[in-house]
Amino acid sequence: MNDIERNIKEAIELLKDLIQTESFSRNEDTVALKMMNYLESYGLKVNRQGNNVWAWAKDVDTNKPTILLNSHLDTVKPSKKWTYDPFEACLEGDKLTGLGSNDAGGPLVALLATFITLKDTEQNYNLVFAATAEEEISGSNGVASILSQLGKIDLAIVGEPTQMQMAVAEKGLMVLDCEAHGRTGHAARNEGENALYKALSNIEWFKNYRFEKVSPHLGEVKMTVTQVSSGSQHNVVPDSCKFVVDVRLNECYSNQELHQIITEQVDCDVVARSFRLNSSFIPVEHPLVQQGIKLGRSYYGSPTTSDQAVMDFTSLKMGPGDSARSHTPDEYIYLSEIEEGVNLYCKMLDQLSI
Repeated sequence: MNDIERNIKEAIELLKDLIQTESFSRNEDTVALKMMNYLESYGLKVNRQGNNVWAWAKDVDTNKPTILLNSHLDTVKPSKKWTYDPFEACLEGDKLTGLGSNDAGGPLVALLATFITLKDTEQNYNLVFAATAEEEISGSNGVASILSQLGKIDLAIVGEPTQMQMAVAEKGLMVLDCEAHGRTGHAARNEGENALYKALSNIEWFKNYRFEKVSPHLGEVKMTVTQVSSGSQHNVVPDSCKFVVDVRLNECYSNQELHQIITEQVDCDVVARSFRLNSSFIPVEHPLVQQGIKLGRSYYGSPTTSDQAVMDFTSLKMGPGDSARSHTPDEYIYLSEIEEGVNLYCKMLDQLSI
């Protein structure tokens, strides 16, 4: 058995252990400790902040760029429709079933095995591996909380289930709380100014407006009104109508830029809950993507968000498993997918120049 085969085998055993350990968002303490112990068993100096764990392959060379390998430790909670024990880590042939096996345990341990395989080889870059918290809730105590300690990152691979195809762009997310204002009056008389009617024209705008910039990978910006609330009783003209808009951005716009365009177009209050979850993009011409293409990988734009959304540097989302299995009953991953993932990661990264 060569080094990479041994690293894959050991990483799969760790994955089984992680599946059997509850690790819901904000409660990743035990799995973070397991990850620390695993990395320390290789003689690495391991850092921990909260439930985020990271290690460098070698001392940082400031003359080299830095590549981050990152995936998350946390899982969603299992639904009642599971027919397996979600914490059992049931292996049937090549198929491993368990909560977090696909999202994102498989990508996590595949990146870990890649890190272990490459850590002792002299590379053209600094290499750091980080297993982080709160991805499933876009929490502030996840990867974003340790980026300042990592220093300048030039490139990241974010491990999520993509069937080892390359997500070169990812949609951002901005949630808007909107409110149209009117004036109360009695519904039986011609009194007041109906805020609900004012909101309707704005809602129609959100439905029909098309932003100018269209992404070749993600298409148009998509805005969807998802909640509406107005009125106190049947005979009172409402003086307020509140509604919520879910905005999915392509990489052509920042959240702040899109918010400004929207506020200039509509006649209501528009408050963004956050500007944190931006879209991301890596050029197809980037050396990492070109390496993937040479290895037969395809590329696409991803509609789902990940920790890329809080990274203000170049990143690629890629990992074993299938996004369609995420957050579903009886979630699973194939061990052969993890093996393929590690081999592809290593071929893409070994001696890469960026």
